[in-house]
Amino acid sequence: QVQLVESGGGLVQAGGSLRLSCAASGRAFSSYDIGWFRLAPGKEREFVASSTREPTRPYYADSVKGRFTISRDYAKNTVYLQMNSLKPEDTAVYYCASGLLGRYNYWGQGTQVTVSS
Repeated sequence: QVQLVESGGGLVQAGGSLRLSCAASGRAFSSYDIGWFRLAPGKEREFVASSTREPTRPYYADSVKGRFTISRDYAKNTVYLQMNSLKPEDTAVYYCASGLLGRYNYWGQGTQVTVSS
């Protein structure tokens, strides 16, 4: 099993930045991918970014490409999502999840990100 805990959400003005963290424990950190997803009111869950297990590669949704950066710290068993140039439409609950080949089976509790205009 994998346990995931997100942190770093909050309220920020449009154009601002936040860094989300996803701390993992349980199975070996190098053995699974980590993805970030978000869920906004009235919308379906949306893929945001992912970091594959080694060799680590990042993937991004078109909506965040160039603004968000995902990184992986193997020493801290943590994946970060640096979010810059935030827009009101980025407002959502952000979740991290672990899995392989696009199938995610362990999820964190989520962290709220609110971007005011």
